[in-house]
Amino acid sequence: MVCAYIAILVTFPFSLLVCIKVIQEYERAVIFRLGRIAKGGARGPGLCFYMPCLDEVTVVDMRTLSFAVPPQEILTKDSVTVSVDAVVYFRISSAVASVCNVEGVQKSTRLLAQTTLRNILGTKSLSDLLSERESISQDMQSPLDLATAPWGVVVERVAIKDVRLPANLQRAMAAEAEAFREAKAKEIAADGERNAAQALRDASDTMMQSPCAIQLRYLQTLTTIASEQNSTIVFPIPIDMFRIFSNMAGKEQVIPDPRDVRVMSVNEARDIED
Repeated sequence: MVCAYIAILVTFPFSLLVCIKVIQEYERAVIFRLGRIAKGGARGPGLCFYMPCLDEVTVVDMRTLSFAVPPQEILTKDSVTVSVDAVVYFRISSAVASVCNVEGVQKSTRLLAQTTLRNILGTKSLSDLLSERESISQDMQSPLDLATAPWGVVVERVAIKDVRLPANLQRAMAAEAEAFREAKAKEIAADGERNAAQALRDASDTMMQSPCAIQLRYLQTLTTIASEQNSTIVFPIPIDMFRIFSNMAGKEQVIPDPRDVRVMSVNEARDIED
């Protein structure tokens, strides 16, 4: 180590070109001096002095990073095969732990996210997977954050990006939804007809209580037809008026009342013949 300092002093100021490194505000530098972490832990931001022959510098990005989980073929709880992909947002909270406790922190977090996604979605049904994405994301974030804590990683958010269903399953679900809508439409139409029939029955009961109500209804119908500027107007005429005209013309046929007809005996019939 003394020789390294002497070499730096001899080659000064040219040695400054290789002994000083600028660390950005969002970065931290972990320095290994002779295989051990230098005193003070992670360095930065600002100027960082190190010895080229003795020190090894690893720069760690402290910003929030993200990666997309590749599409995973998952068998759900109700035995449906779906393809699901997600997005994971994480950041490094401890630069020293991310360098010393795991090799390739980003790769390891990505592989762990794929495994966690399979394990969590394997316990969910297809309906839960399609309707409860937020709760599934939270269920996935908790074990992933707990597993990566020794690596100095904090998982901020997990989002289910897309759920792709097989084509035959999509057609079956579309047919089921269409049948449900048709059944609902028929049910609504039947309820409307029932309510209309109920209203007509109430209206007929009201008109029976007042003989003039039907005539007022006729006049209201005529007013409605006349307001539409039709060339033909249908005027309802009671049937009793035709009977009056038939009586005046002498064309009315007398229909015997069935109650006046009685059965004659055989003797009465012979008396009539005699």
